[in-house]
Amino acid sequence: MHDCVVVHYGEIGTKGKNRGFFENKLMDNIKKIIDTKIDKQYGRLVLEGNPKNLADLSGVLGIVSFSPAVRTELDIEKIKDKALLLAKENPAGTFAIETKRSNKNFTLDSKQINRIVGEHVAKNTGMKVDLNSPVKKIFIEVSDKECYIYDKKIPGPGGLPVGVSGTVVSLLSGGIDSPVASYLMMKRGCNVVFVHFHNYTSKIEEKIEKLVAVLNKYQYKSKLYMVPFFPIQEKIIEKIPETHRMIVYRRVMMRIAGKIAEKEGAKALVTGDNLAQVASQTLDNLDVIHSASNETVFSPLIGMDKNDIIDIAKNIATYDLSILPYPDCCTYMIAKHPETRAKKEEIESMEKELDIKALVDYGIEKAEVKEISA
Repeated sequence: MHDCVVVHYGEIGTKGKNRGFFENKLMDNIKKIIDTKIDKQYGRLVLEGNPKNLADLSGVLGIVSFSPAVRTELDIEKIKDKALLLAKENPAGTFAIETKRSNKNFTLDSKQINRIVGEHVAKNTGMKVDLNSPVKKIFIEVSDKECYIYDKKIPGPGGLPVGVSGTVVSLLSGGIDSPVASYLMMKRGCNVVFVHFHNYTSKIEEKIEKLVAVLNKYQYKSKLYMVPFFPIQEKIIEKIPETHRMIVYRRVMMRIAGKIAEKEGAKALVTGDNLAQVASQTLDNLDVIHSASNETVFSPLIGMDKNDIIDIAKNIATYDLSILPYPDCCTYMIAKHPETRAKKEEIESMEKELDIKALVDYGIEKAEVKEISA
């Protein structure tokens, strides 16, 4: 019965003169997963037909909701008939009609349409009108071109279309937090390039690639830099006290990620830091760690509750992968009670014992670059 899909967006509608750019990017992203004609209308996109992979729209960032719909001409009798067919397809005890009329030249206003169509449906189905808590809602949208009628709104992820906000580089650890941080930056319209620092284990490589593949649901394809970090750690272990190694590890990681950002034309780095969650994420330590970067550092999880982060991880299907065991570079050969109030001057003094440039150059030279598809 359905012959089109009505797609609604939210924040895009507030973008003023740039609205067309955001709408076009959303259309481009939809076309990457559904091959169909898309009609851009005021406040909505209308997809031709009833695609089999309609559920894939639930991963398109920028979409607030989408609805399989039937279309009809701007004629109240035809609107009544199509609404009745839709009501009979999935009958319920009570119903309500909800009309939005962007076409102000249509002869009837929204309340009149609600009443006329509601009376027609009630008379021919035996269903009762309930405006407060109906079991079923029938939605009618009157546009300049035609009318769309549907009875369900399937939620999308909201946010902005991937690609409207530029590129960022995300430090992907393999735990719960960094995939969620990456997703939240995608949701703000960023293309995300991933970098993972590893200790030569095939299992962690497989896990990281799977995590990126899951996140590709939202940005379709990704670039992943796999940086061998153990040789770098050996140099750090030789010169840096175990209480401060984690901080120096992470500062070197930030520098390497920064070089990757320069290469990729990225404007910022992304971390999964969550304030005071672990020793390296105290306010003092984060200040020292982030100061090693020349790029802006975004930490979208910084003030979130851990349970909220876990809920998002489960929702985007990264949680089960994230909790698989893996060797964390940052915790290798560090003190049982690491420094929690690092001072920048002290760390910089320690780093003078290292050839930082050589360590960064090694990481860039040895990085393996992978193209990951969903």
